[in-house]
Amino acid sequence: MKTIILTDSCCDLPLQFIEDNSDILDTIEMIFNINGKDYFDDFGKTLSHDEFYKYLRNGIIPSTAQISSYRIMQKFKKHYDKGNSLIYLPLTSGLSGTYNNAVLARNSFLEENPDADITVIDTFSASVGQGILVIHAVEMLRDGISKDDVINWLEENKFKTNHWFAVKDLMYLKKGGRISSTTATVGTLLNVKPIIIVNDKGELRSYTNVRGRKKSLRFIFDKFKEHAVDIENTIVIIGHGNCLEDAYKLEQMIRSEFTPKKIVISELGSTIASHVGPDMIALAFVGNRRENK
Repeated sequence: MKTIILTDSCCDLPLQFIEDNSDILDTIEMIFNINGKDYFDDFGKTLSHDEFYKYLRNGIIPSTAQISSYRIMQKFKKHYDKGNSLIYLPLTSGLSGTYNNAVLARNSFLEENPDADITVIDTFSASVGQGILVIHAVEMLRDGISKDDVINWLEENKFKTNHWFAVKDLMYLKKGGRISSTTATVGTLLNVKPIIIVNDKGELRSYTNVRGRKKSLRFIFDKFKEHAVDIENTIVIIGHGNCLEDAYKLEQMIRSEFTPKKIVISELGSTIASHVGPDMIALAFVGNRRENK
């Protein structure tokens, strides 16, 4: 029985990676709405990343929706009919109801198909943090590692998945209700850049504030140095909110002192960007125990 990794488009991986691994990786697209029109968050195929970020920069905040149990069950049926086994790695339950819908879909599907082999894991991760787990799972399957061992690795390492997000514009956090108007206004005047993490509940949490963009990039690089282990075998993802030059700057910081196994640079999709706005830099890697707030 062939094992397939299933994830959703909030993993924020490059489209090229998704397509190159389509034999063992499948995705379910999140849905977002702009001006009353629904779009699939399909890694920039339907609505390009540039077009999406133009909406954000013009002050339009999209709404996002969790993936329904019905759509998840359709994916389960597709792979069951092919004789495939599944490991589903959805967006954290701390930010979306997708994980709970996946559990409901699995339970319902197993009632009619008790021989189905479907595992749903709460990643407690988001965006490139979710993506780093997907990359590791895909690489392990490529190396011939069994499904059970892949699952064990994911369960053992999901809380070692470090997320460090450097947000540039406080106004998007204000519009999303994550900070007050006063905090956003004062922070903007003082050129404060919030650093956000994902905690063990899989929730976005403010970690600290840093003055200026240059210092915020330096801060998350310093956190990489603090929390990364066995760096020569570490895969790093740098996500960017339509600000590729800043992603390259962070990559250069890392490469100036370290030689990771791989650095993947990817543009952030609509789900996370709708909450934090353009120009965010995200760093994810599996290291030592993630910090909490």
